[in-house]
Amino acid sequence: MTSKERLLITMRHGIPDRVPVTPDISNMIPARLTGKPFWDLYLYQDPPLWVAYIDAVKQLGIDGMLDYQVVVDFPDEIIPPDPRRGVAIVERTEDRMVTRRYCDEGAQRTWAPVCDIYPRYDPPTVNVPIVKVNIPEIPDRWEPVTGVKAWPVGEELFALAYEMMGDHGLVGMVCGTSSVVSSVEGVYQYYDDPDAVRAEAQRLLAASRRRMAHIVEMRVRPDYIQCGGSGSLVFQTEDIFRDVSLEIIQAVTQQCREAGIVSHLHSCGPERALVMICAEETSLDGIEPLEIPPMGDCHLAELKHAFGDRLVLKGNLHTTEVMLRGSYAEVFHASRQAIADAAMGGGFVLSTGDQCGRDTPLTNIQAMLDAAEQYGRYTSPY
Repeated sequence: MTSKERLLITMRHGIPDRVPVTPDISNMIPARLTGKPFWDLYLYQDPPLWVAYIDAVKQLGIDGMLDYQVVVDFPDEIIPPDPRRGVAIVERTEDRMVTRRYCDEGAQRTWAPVCDIYPRYDPPTVNVPIVKVNIPEIPDRWEPVTGVKAWPVGEELFALAYEMMGDHGLVGMVCGTSSVVSSVEGVYQYYDDPDAVRAEAQRLLAASRRRMAHIVEMRVRPDYIQCGGSGSLVFQTEDIFRDVSLEIIQAVTQQCREAGIVSHLHSCGPERALVMICAEETSLDGIEPLEIPPMGDCHLAELKHAFGDRLVLKGNLHTTEVMLRGSYAEVFHASRQAIADAAMGGGFVLSTGDQCGRDTPLTNIQAMLDAAEQYGRYTSPY
C-alpha cells in the first residue's frame, strides 16, 4: 500500500495495511537536509520549503502530509502589489541576513520599525522590533533582495506540488482558522474592543467560505483541508474560542463534509478541550498534534476512549525529550506505546508533538517507522 493510500484510508477511519508514520518535520529537518543556509529556502525560495519537505519525505520513507508550505491564493484573495513598497537587506553576515520593509513617498523613504531575521541554520524570526536587533533606525547601507527563484502560483503551484508528492503522501490546503485571537495584543484587543474582534471573525468566516467554494472547483483538489491555527487555547480561553473561532471551524468542516474532502486541524499546546469541542460540535475528521504535558494536556489513551470513534487522532511523541534527546530504543518504545494507546479500531496516525527540532537524529525517525512496521497493525502489541 502506498503512503497516499494508507493515509487516505486512515483519515476516513478505515483500516490500512499499517499505522501511518507522519512525524511533524514540516520545517527545520527538511531545511537541514538540503545542506543549504536556511535563508536559501525561506528568502530565496531555492528550493522552497515545500520542495524540501517532499524530498525529505522521500529520503526518510515517512508518510507525508504537506499543507501550509504550499501557499495558494485565488484571484479574489490577491492584494495587488504597491510599487511604492519593497523589501531590502539591511545586514548580511556569515551567520544571518536581516531584511526590512520600506515605503517610498516621492523622495522620502520610510522604513518599517520591525525587521525579519534569517539565520543561517534556523528558520526566520519575523516582525522583530529593530531596537532588539541593534541595527540603525535608518539603515546606513542596504541592498535590494534579488535572485529570488520564481515558481508557479495559484492552482498551478498546487498541481505541481501534488505531482511531486505523488504516492508518497497527501497534499492539503489551508482554509479557515481556529485562532482568531493569536497574540498578546489580540487578547488586549478582545477585552478592549470585542466588537472589532467579532467583526474580524465574521470577515474571516466569509473569506473561508469563499475560499472553500474555490477549492471545491479546483481541477486538482487537495487531499485534505488544514483548518487549524497554532496554540488555539494559548491566547484564547474556551469562551473566547467559542465566541470568535468556533463558527469558522464549523463552517469549513461542514463544507468539507459536503464536498467529500477530509478536514484536519492542527493546534499545538493545550488541546484536550478543543478535541472535545470539535468532536461534539463540528464535522472535523482529524486533529493533531495532541501534545503531552508540559507542552500540552493530552493523553492518547484517554482521548482514544472518549473521542476515537469520532475523530482521527494524530500524535503525539514529545519532540524534545523523546525525539530530540531520546535514544532509538526510547523512541521505539514511545511509538509502540502510542500505537497501543490509540490504534485499536483504526483512526490513528503515529506522529509527534509540534515540530521536531532541527537536530533530531534521523535514527529516531527510523525508530518510529520500525515500531509501526512491527506493531502497527491496529492491534495491541501487548
